Amino acid sequence: MPESITEAVDLPDPDDRFTEADLALVDALQTAPRAPWTRIGRALGVDATTAARRWERLCARRLAWITAYESGKATVVAFVEVRCRAGTMESVTAELTELPWVISVDETAGDFDLFVSVAAADLPALGRAVHRDIGGLPGVRSTRTRLGITAYGEGSDWRIRAMEPAGHAQLSQGRASRHLTYSSELGRRPAPEDLSLIRELGTDGRLGHTELAAATGLSEHTARRRLTRLIQAGDLTFRCDLAHPLAGLPTMMIYRTVVPHTRLEQTGLLLARMEQVRLCVSVSGPHNLLVLVWLHGLFDIGPFETTLAQRCPELEVKDRTVALRSLKRMGWLLDLHGRAVRRVPLGPPQK
Repeated sequence: MPESITEAVDLPDPDDRFTEADLALVDALQTAPRAPWTRIGRALGVDATTAARRWERLCARRLAWITAYESGKATVVAFVEVRCRAGTMESVTAELTELPWVISVDETAGDFDLFVSVAAADLPALGRAVHRDIGGLPGVRSTRTRLGITAYGEGSDWRIRAMEPAGHAQLSQGRASRHLTYSSELGRRPAPEDLSLIRELGTDGRLGHTELAAATGLSEHTARRRLTRLIQAGDLTFRCDLAHPLAGLPTMMIYRTVVPHTRLEQTGLLLARMEQVRLCVSVSGPHNLLVLVWLHGLFDIGPFETTLAQRCPELEVKDRTVALRSLKRMGWLLDLHGRAVRRVPLGPPQK
């Protein structure tokens, strides 16, 4: 069995708990993942050395990390519900999490056992990969796939909201509400040189131009120019992730909901602005809006759903699923406490 998510199952020690200063730092880096330490420190009211040292500690303890990945506008994204035969969960997840085109994997309690996010170059490739590489795994009983259509909010948009508003204002670019249509530019793939940059930044999204040049074999000028172009074109997304159970957000809920089509975009953008919402995306199938949230505990489910009903009275919750644990997120394998163990570089399915 490959080295997997069964590692580091020990109970976390006190050093693996987030302080308020830690959470504020994560918030700052979620807002501006590649900002200089001088700017990050100024927003937090500390010097650059202190901000950098705190980040080094979080990384060393595997509590937080910055990653980068291709924008979904050039790929087909889907969400696969997997049902496993009794006694096969561990072997299935060990295989699934090693697949480079499997973005994220969550173990669930509900009508299915695993909630899997995947990406491929086009619809035929996605279909082949899901049926062959997931459906064909020993132990998989069935799969059900929902295609992602429009993302109103995803992990790179979510904020822990621990920083003072004044500091946040110093880092924020003040963007308007947005949405991303998956596969809107299908077939346009990055050049090999750009892919090498994306691969290195996937492991450490704060790598400088000198480090990127050394890792990819490009000149520093070329690395800087290509990275700038990728960012400006919206082809590259950065995000700061964290071990959410250790940050006081141990409960993840997956909601399948229905919204009238005429209200879909408005509702999606409204939900994406809610502090609990990690992912909000329109999908194929009878339940047209998929919503994933992080909560402080099971006791938070009722209050959240009350707020949901008040803000979006036209939204119908058709199913709610509790995630027991996250095994992989945006290519990173996670341990029982959500800490980053190892990265599987993202890539398309084999033909």
